[in-house]
Amino acid sequence: MKEAWRPAYIGLGDREIARRARALRAIYDACELCPRACGVNRKKGAKGVCGAGTRAQIASFHPHFGEEAPLVGRGGSGTIFFSRCNLLCVFCQNWTISHRGEGYFLSDDELGEVMISLQRRGSENINLVTPTHVVPNIVEALRYAMVRGLRVPLVYNCSGYEPCEVLRLLDGIIDIYLPDCKYMDSAIAAKYSNGAADYPEKAQQAIVEMNRQVGRLTVDERGVAQRGLIVRHMVMPSNLAGTDRFVEFVAHELGPDTYVNIMGQYRPEYRAREIPELNRRITTAEFAQAMAWARAAGLTNLDRG
Repeated sequence: MKEAWRPAYIGLGDREIARRARALRAIYDACELCPRACGVNRKKGAKGVCGAGTRAQIASFHPHFGEEAPLVGRGGSGTIFFSRCNLLCVFCQNWTISHRGEGYFLSDDELGEVMISLQRRGSENINLVTPTHVVPNIVEALRYAMVRGLRVPLVYNCSGYEPCEVLRLLDGIIDIYLPDCKYMDSAIAAKYSNGAADYPEKAQQAIVEMNRQVGRLTVDERGVAQRGLIVRHMVMPSNLAGTDRFVEFVAHELGPDTYVNIMGQYRPEYRAREIPELNRRITTAEFAQAMAWARAAGLTNLDRG
């Protein structure tokens, strides 16, 4: 008889998750939860680039039906939008949340209750959007939710700007990684994401580590994701995102059957209207070229977001 599927964190167990939570929370003493490595003591009220403290802040939570089909299923993806961000792109479509920090604060137990409530509403997973700067709170909230019956996959929905040292503390906790791979050029990354010149290097290293942990996307008999990697890449005007190099990275470093979502919904938001090269949508021809590059690189598991 086939064993019933269960999320990875159940197999890891409470004692090990508690150890990981302690290790992650210790990073708040001199914060290096993201590659900016600000080194501030968040426990004493100091704030780095992201502007976050030691309490999780969320803007909203609800079943979301606009994500990739394997995440949505019938019940939607149980999305939790965290306030603040470690990358701070000039074209951010959620800038009131990420830059301005709109939202409300929750204790870790309250965040665990949010997870449970989304499961009760039929969500197929818990989708943690922009989680990097509050990972310690998320892991502690998971402990609370596990005891109360949480049994759906955890989705780590991030910008890709992650340190591998922190990701290794999430090995066996996260079921589905959903990173962006935004840029392949350091000068472009620095210009449009608040000086993050190391973004291409750090994001590629992080995505390789995510792939090591969870591998190819696997789905159940309904086509709903249970475990694996989904990589998002948004096509930008004049190929500023380096889509041709991105697809080669995926093909050579991750494998041609990696689930990749080539996204065509770029629009000039936040301060992008002030920057001439960003102040337009992409053309039909630009998106067609992006898809042609992906096919030429041999990618076989393509989505069009």
